Amino acid sequence: MTDATEQTIADAKTINNKLQGRRSGTVSETPPTEGGTPPNTVSVSRQSYDMLTENFSALIDLVSSVSSYTPNETELTTASLTTFHGNLKTANTNVTKAEVAYSNARISRDTVLYSDDTGLVDIASDVKKYVKAVFGATSSEYKQVSGIKFTKP
Repeated sequence: MTDATEQTIADAKTINNKLQGRRSGTVSETPPTEGGTPPNTVSVSRQSYDMLTENFSALIDLVSSVSSYTPNETELTTASLTTFHGNLKTANTNVTKAEVAYSNARISRDTVLYSDDTGLVDIASDVKKYVKAVFGATSSEYKQVSGIKFTKP
Protein backbone atom coordinates (compact mmCIF):
# COMPACT_ATOMS: atom_id res chain seq x y z
CA MET A 1 0.00 0.00 0.00
CA THR A 2 1.13 3.51 -0.69
CA ASP A 3 0.05 6.99 0.24
CA ALA A 4 0.89 8.30 -3.24
CA THR A 5 -1.86 10.28 -4.91
CA GLU A 6 -4.02 8.78 -7.63
CA GLN A 7 -2.38 11.16 -10.13
CA THR A 8 1.12 9.97 -9.11
CA ILE A 9 0.07 6.35 -9.56
CA ALA A 10 -1.48 7.15 -12.94
CA ASP A 11 1.72 8.97 -13.98
CA ALA A 12 3.81 5.97 -12.88
CA LYS A 13 1.61 3.64 -14.94
CA THR A 14 1.98 5.92 -17.96
CA ILE A 15 5.77 5.95 -17.63
CA ASN A 16 5.80 2.17 -17.16
CA ASN A 17 3.74 1.75 -20.34
CA LYS A 18 6.29 3.88 -22.20
CA LEU A 19 9.14 1.76 -20.82
CA GLN A 20 7.32 -1.44 -21.77
CA GLY A 21 6.37 -0.13 -25.23
CA ARG A 22 2.64 -0.40 -24.62
CA ARG A 23 -0.20 1.98 -25.30
CA SER A 24 -2.08 3.34 -22.32
CA GLY A 25 -5.36 2.66 -24.09
CA THR A 26 -6.47 0.37 -26.87
CA VAL A 27 -6.36 1.06 -30.58
CA SER A 28 -9.88 1.26 -31.94
CA GLU A 29 -10.62 -1.41 -34.48
CA THR A 30 -11.34 0.08 -37.86
CA PRO A 31 -12.36 -2.02 -40.81
CA PRO A 32 -9.79 -2.76 -43.52
CA THR A 33 -9.55 -0.23 -46.30
CA GLU A 34 -10.42 -0.92 -49.90
CA GLY A 35 -8.44 -3.88 -51.20
CA GLY A 36 -8.39 -5.60 -47.79
CA THR A 37 -5.31 -3.86 -46.39
CA PRO A 38 -5.42 -3.07 -42.67
CA PRO A 39 -5.40 0.61 -41.70
CA ASN A 40 -2.15 2.25 -40.66
CA THR A 41 -1.60 2.90 -36.97
CA VAL A 42 0.99 5.17 -35.41
CA SER A 43 3.63 3.45 -33.30
CA VAL A 44 3.98 4.70 -29.73
CA SER A 45 6.71 2.27 -28.80
CA ARG A 46 9.43 4.80 -27.84
CA GLN A 47 11.84 1.90 -27.34
CA SER A 48 15.05 3.58 -28.50
CA TYR A 49 17.79 3.57 -25.89
CA ASP A 50 17.64 7.36 -25.62
CA MET A 51 13.90 7.28 -24.99
CA LEU A 52 14.19 4.41 -22.50
CA THR A 53 16.78 6.29 -20.44
CA GLU A 54 14.68 9.48 -20.66
CA ASN A 55 11.57 7.65 -19.45
CA PHE A 56 13.56 5.92 -16.71
CA SER A 57 14.75 9.36 -15.59
CA ALA A 58 11.13 10.53 -15.48
CA LEU A 59 10.25 7.53 -13.32
CA ILE A 60 13.11 8.33 -10.93
CA ASP A 61 11.92 11.95 -10.72
CA LEU A 62 8.40 10.73 -10.01
CA VAL A 63 9.37 8.35 -7.19
CA SER A 64 11.69 11.01 -5.77
CA SER A 65 8.71 13.33 -5.43
CA VAL A 66 6.88 10.82 -3.24
CA SER A 67 8.10 11.44 0.32
CA SER A 68 6.98 8.01 1.52
CA TYR A 69 9.05 6.17 -1.11
CA THR A 70 11.50 4.27 1.09
CA PRO A 71 12.09 0.81 -0.35
CA ASN A 72 13.77 -1.90 1.72
CA GLU A 73 15.88 -3.00 -1.26
CA THR A 74 19.06 -0.95 -1.67
CA GLU A 75 19.00 -1.19 -5.45
CA LEU A 76 15.56 0.47 -5.53
CA THR A 77 16.48 3.59 -3.57
CA THR A 78 16.45 6.82 -5.53
CA ALA A 79 20.22 7.15 -5.10
CA SER A 80 20.81 3.67 -6.55
CA LEU A 81 18.33 4.28 -9.37
CA THR A 82 20.03 7.59 -10.19
CA THR A 83 23.44 5.89 -10.27
CA PHE A 84 22.05 3.15 -12.51
CA HIS A 85 20.53 5.79 -14.80
CA GLY A 86 23.91 7.53 -15.04
CA ASN A 87 25.55 4.22 -15.96
CA LEU A 88 22.92 3.65 -18.66
CA LYS A 89 23.51 7.10 -20.15
CA THR A 90 27.28 6.56 -20.13
CA ALA A 91 26.94 3.17 -21.80
CA ASN A 92 24.57 4.62 -24.41
CA THR A 93 27.01 7.45 -25.17
CA ASN A 94 29.88 4.97 -25.50
CA VAL A 95 27.89 2.84 -27.93
CA THR A 96 26.97 5.89 -30.00
CA LYS A 97 30.63 6.94 -30.22
CA ALA A 98 31.69 3.41 -31.15
CA GLU A 99 28.99 3.26 -33.80
CA VAL A 100 30.31 6.46 -35.39
CA ALA A 101 33.86 5.08 -35.42
CA TYR A 102 32.60 1.79 -36.89
CA SER A 103 30.66 3.60 -39.60
CA ASN A 104 33.67 5.75 -40.49
CA ALA A 105 35.89 2.65 -40.67
CA ARG A 106 33.43 1.02 -43.09
CA ILE A 107 33.42 4.11 -45.27
CA SER A 108 37.21 4.09 -45.30
CA ARG A 109 37.26 0.38 -46.16
CA ASP A 110 34.78 0.88 -48.99
CA THR A 111 36.94 3.68 -50.37
CA VAL A 112 40.00 1.42 -50.41
CA LEU A 113 38.11 -1.45 -52.01
CA TYR A 114 35.70 0.21 -54.41
CA SER A 115 36.98 3.65 -55.50
CA ASP A 116 37.03 4.12 -59.25
CA ASP A 117 40.49 3.56 -60.76
CA THR A 118 42.32 3.40 -57.38
CA GLY A 119 40.23 0.83 -55.53
CA LEU A 120 41.30 -2.78 -55.09
CA VAL A 121 38.54 -4.10 -57.35
CA ASP A 122 39.49 -1.87 -60.28
CA ILE A 123 43.21 -2.52 -59.81
CA ALA A 124 42.62 -6.29 -59.70
CA SER A 125 40.60 -6.08 -62.90
CA ASP A 126 43.38 -4.10 -64.57
CA VAL A 127 45.98 -6.64 -63.40
CA LYS A 128 43.94 -9.48 -64.89
CA LYS A 129 43.72 -7.63 -68.20
CA TYR A 130 47.47 -6.96 -68.15
CA VAL A 131 48.35 -10.61 -67.42
CA LYS A 132 46.01 -11.71 -70.20
CA ALA A 133 47.60 -9.24 -72.65
CA VAL A 134 51.18 -10.16 -71.73
CA PHE A 135 50.88 -13.95 -71.37
CA GLY A 136 47.75 -14.75 -73.40
CA ALA A 137 44.29 -16.00 -72.51
CA THR A 138 45.36 -19.67 -72.43
CA SER A 139 48.54 -19.20 -70.36
CA SER A 140 48.98 -20.75 -66.94
CA GLU A 141 49.74 -17.27 -65.52
CA TYR A 142 46.38 -15.96 -66.67
CA LYS A 143 44.58 -19.08 -65.44
CA GLN A 144 46.03 -18.46 -61.97
CA VAL A 145 44.55 -14.98 -61.72
CA SER A 146 41.44 -15.28 -63.87
CA GLY A 147 39.56 -17.36 -61.29
CA ILE A 148 39.94 -14.79 -58.51
CA LYS A 149 36.65 -12.90 -58.23
CA PHE A 150 36.47 -9.22 -57.32
CA THR A 151 33.08 -7.52 -57.44
CA LYS A 152 31.62 -4.20 -56.40
CA PRO A 153 28.51 -4.23 -54.27
